[in-house]
Amino acid sequence: MKFNICVPFLGFENVKEVELKKIDDVFMKMTSCEDERIAFTLIDPFVLREYDFEVPRGVKEKLEIDENSNLLILNIVLIQTPIESSVVNFIGPLIFNTDNNKAAQIILSDSTMYGVAEKISSFLNK
Repeated sequence: MKFNICVPFLGFENVKEVELKKIDDVFMKMTSCEDERIAFTLIDPFVLREYDFEVPRGVKEKLEIDENSNLLILNIVLIQTPIESSVVNFIGPLIFNTDNNKAAQIILSDSTMYGVAEKISSFLNK
């Protein structure tokens, strides 16, 4: 599934379109359509923890989000060996509107609940 980037991903402002591919029920791979060398592994944060935040109004408008929108929320994960050493960026969630194939990244700058590099191991066996 391809998505147009409406709000640039931090550090990857030139990426205008990405493709998402499901790896399994937890992980997905996101690849830039312009440069396949730009790729990230993403994780469904809700399998790890309670995760709640407000999408800024400007981002909602750009993504054309309303109360009926089907959204996919994913976070970038840096895969390590062993997998328990992998870290998740909870500060910069990626929001995908699957109704219109638009995507954005927001930065939860005011959040003290979430970290930029939290180990997956801290959420296992809870």
